[in-house]
Parts: sequence; C-alpha cells; structure tokens
Amino acid sequence: MPRTPKGGTGRFSFCYTKAMYTRILLKISGEQLQGKYTNGFDAERAIWIANEIKKIETAEVVVMVGGGNYVRGAQLAGNGIGRVTADNIGMLGTIMNAVALADVFNDVGLPSQALTNITADQVADPFTHRRAVSHMKKGRVVIVGGGIGRPYLTTDTAAVSLALELGCNVILKATKVDGVYDKDPMKDDGAQKYHTITLREAVEKPDIKVMDKAAIALAYDHQLPLVIFDLLGEGNIAKAARGETTGTTVHP
Repeated sequence: MPRTPKGGTGRFSFCYTKAMYTRILLKISGEQLQGKYTNGFDAERAIWIANEIKKIETAEVVVMVGGGNYVRGAQLAGNGIGRVTADNIGMLGTIMNAVALADVFNDVGLPSQALTNITADQVADPFTHRRAVSHMKKGRVVIVGGGIGRPYLTTDTAAVSLALELGCNVILKATKVDGVYDKDPMKDDGAQKYHTITLREAVEKPDIKVMDKAAIALAYDHQLPLVIFDLLGEGNIAKAARGETTGTTVHP
C-alpha cells in the first residue's frame, strides 16, 4: 500500500492553517458518476453523492461535472472527427450529467438547479453569473454542465474559471484516491502521499497530476486553494467543506 509520512513531519508535509469555507466548488468527474457501470450514469451513485452533500452545513455549493462516462473529446477526435466537434460532443455529455444529477438531487430532497454554458434551452437554463448566485442564495446546489463552453479546454480548467467567477473559497476535487502522491499509487506501492503542497509545486512538478497544468496555473495565478480527496470516503465532502483535514490540500 502507498505510504504516508507519520506525524505530519515528513518531507511531503507543510504547515497550513485550517480554513472555513462559505462557498465551495465541487468538481466531480464523469468517471465517478458511472459508478458500478463501465459507462453511462449510475443513479445510485448520484443518490449517495447527494446524501453526502446534504451533510454540508457551512457553505453554498456549486458543482462542475465532467462527461467522461459518456465520451472524452480528446479521445474521440480523429478518423474524420475534428477536435472541435469532438470537444463539443464531450461538453454535451457533461450537460447530460448535469440534468440527471439535478433530477436525482431534487428527488432525494437536495434542492438543485442545472445550468449550462452551451445554449440548450429545451434541456437546461443557460448559465449566467446572476442566475447561479441567486440559486445558491436560495439554498440550491448549482450544477453546471457544458464545461467552459469552448473547445480545447478541460472541465478542470472550467471548474477553476467557474470558481473564480462565483467567488468560491476553494475547489474540492473528488477523485478515486485519497489525495496527491509523488507517484501513481495504483501502480507503485512505494508512493508517498502529500498532506499539503503548494500550487506552485503542483504546477512545476511533472509527476504531480492534481489537475491539468492549465487549470492549476489558473488557480495559482489567483491563489485559489484546492483539496484533492477520495469521493467515496463517507463524510469526506463535508469534512473538506469545513476545512478539516482530508486528502491533500494544494494551497497558495
């Protein structure tokens, strides 16, 4: 199993002050939403996520969803399919996730609203800054599909841009592992976990794959912290939202 330095004094540990967040952006990948399936949308996983978000008491929540459970634009491109077309198809997949999540969340008593950065009026309301803030002020989770609305930019970059636009204090990125490691913990039993790391180090170290480098660089430019954590750890979303230690904090 991957090793973590004991006592928080290992070479991968840094001093970071506990924060209390008032508005968070939760980034959920399409891969997380496929749950027990090899692709598509797992409603049971969505219900579980909704119940975990319900545990958040201190912050307004906006969710940015990926679309990899349906299609990844960069992988689809080729054999006659242009990159712009492929990325547009990928963004449509994120809208599918956003509207499905909103339905599930509302059904289990978590008031939510899907918004989209791509015009699809028959499917979801268009995203505007004022509309998103209004929904959050009314206690609704805002779920944003359509990525950033332009090709060649990942939903990671879209998540950072959205968090900055909406004045979020932090980005919580839900993943399959319990934080950031110096090597791939799925492949290397000697991988060591970073309890905290700086945004600059995350940009500069090639082996650190927190998000794509463009997204990390944007967060670094605006000193926006990230928390990388295991989505499926019970209570992890609420702990991260309260500023409690979970996963890895990537700080300014």
